[in-house]
Amino acid sequence: MKILIIEDDLRVAELLQRGLAEHGFTTTLAYDGLSGKKLALSNVYDLIISDIILPKMDGLDLCKEIRQTIPDTPIILLTALGTTDDKVEGFDAGADDYLVKPFEMRELLVRIRVLLKRSHKKEQSTGFILKFADLEINLYTKIVKRNNAEINLTPKEFKLLEYMMQNPERVLSRGEIAEKVWDTHFDTGTNFIDVYINYLRKKIDKDFDKKLIHTKSGMGFILKAE
Repeated sequence: MKILIIEDDLRVAELLQRGLAEHGFTTTLAYDGLSGKKLALSNVYDLIISDIILPKMDGLDLCKEIRQTIPDTPIILLTALGTTDDKVEGFDAGADDYLVKPFEMRELLVRIRVLLKRSHKKEQSTGFILKFADLEINLYTKIVKRNNAEINLTPKEFKLLEYMMQNPERVLSRGEIAEKVWDTHFDTGTNFIDVYINYLRKKIDKDFDKKLIHTKSGMGFILKAE
């Protein structure tokens, strides 16, 4: 497995490289955003790890640009900032996971293995469409429509809606959503899942009389036509 590490702190970069090598990963290092972007777009990697604060191009802009060309390669962002807004910003940029410094190598390894497992299980499906009421999403083109009107979603909004449409008319707890959509267990002190549900509501339900995304107090959320 080949992993690209984009980290301007030489000590941290070398620790990551050494720790991953000990577990059988082949790594490439980049010490600024522009170099990382060039490597990411000119080579094939199984996963990318990037700090957010980088010289020449920050990790958020880097993530957005990589996503335009490489939509499916898992990306983990590293940062010293761990508030809900910081996490939302990282996911909106296209990151698959978000790890707050300092962290233990074994925690990073768990995140990497989960993302790689998910990535390798993905099946290429052409024109595969999920439908619920007048809402439909195309899993291949990533196009979302309601009543034939196209709706623009961020990558994480799309993943959340995809999971809800795969489990319609069933209450989904915050814990289940965190595990299935974000592939991890987030601390209960953050409310970013509620933030993303509100994002979806504004885009999916706001302009329509029939609401599809509902809250079950104390339990979670449900996709239901009411």
